[in-house]
Amino acid sequence: MQLNLKNPLVFFDLETTGINIVKDRIVEISYVKVFPNGKEETKTRRINPGMPIPPESTAIHGITDEDVKDCPTFKEIAKSLASQIEGCDLAGFNSNRFDIPMLAEEFLRAGVDINMNKRKFVDVQTIFHKMEQRTLAAAYKFYCNKSLENAHSAEVDTIATYEILKAQLDRYPDLQNNINYLSEYSSFNNNVDFAGRMIYNDKGEEIINFGKYKGQKAEDVLRNDPGYYSWIIQGEFPLNTKKMFTEIKLRGFNNK
Repeated sequence: MQLNLKNPLVFFDLETTGINIVKDRIVEISYVKVFPNGKEETKTRRINPGMPIPPESTAIHGITDEDVKDCPTFKEIAKSLASQIEGCDLAGFNSNRFDIPMLAEEFLRAGVDINMNKRKFVDVQTIFHKMEQRTLAAAYKFYCNKSLENAHSAEVDTIATYEILKAQLDRYPDLQNNINYLSEYSSFNNNVDFAGRMIYNDKGEEIINFGKYKGQKAEDVLRNDPGYYSWIIQGEFPLNTKKMFTEIKLRGFNNK
């Protein structure tokens, strides 16, 4: 089934030095850009993370320090990558929980502040888990009747994810071939920041989603406990999370 798109949809996958969004870095990005007319573009880039790749990470994706020593850093490709995904919605496998927060963090570290909050995000893993409860390789076998060779190669995983979404639309009549619907269906929370440290309530208010102030309005906490903002800014939180807290903080000053 061809996807019903209003905007180009970029399926992407990251290979990284680890799973800590704050400390780890991207070593490979691959994407399939699908246009509303059905045209597809595929691109894969290796990236020098500027830090050693741990052996346990190399054991998963097969990328070594030697492989990326002469590759550009993310900062060197950030502007061109941002232009390539400008105006596109994004899709991936477990992308809402990891790939999108990691990509947003790398853009902020590179000083490229693209507005990803206006994008629609489709997480194929979430659709899969709601429907079948399995892994990417099992999903590929289940939906496409193919074995996933070279799993944890960014390009292989990206293409498999794209094929799975099309097969999911064929299999489930209740799934609407509409990116707005798929984005909403594959989202667990209405996140304010990509890491989900804050979520929107049904009134569109930012609610803290962790720690001692969980369930409270971020605006109220920042006003009543001035030290909380400093703790966030100085702590090991993603840059995107700090940015969203800062926007709320500044909004409070402007409303005085």
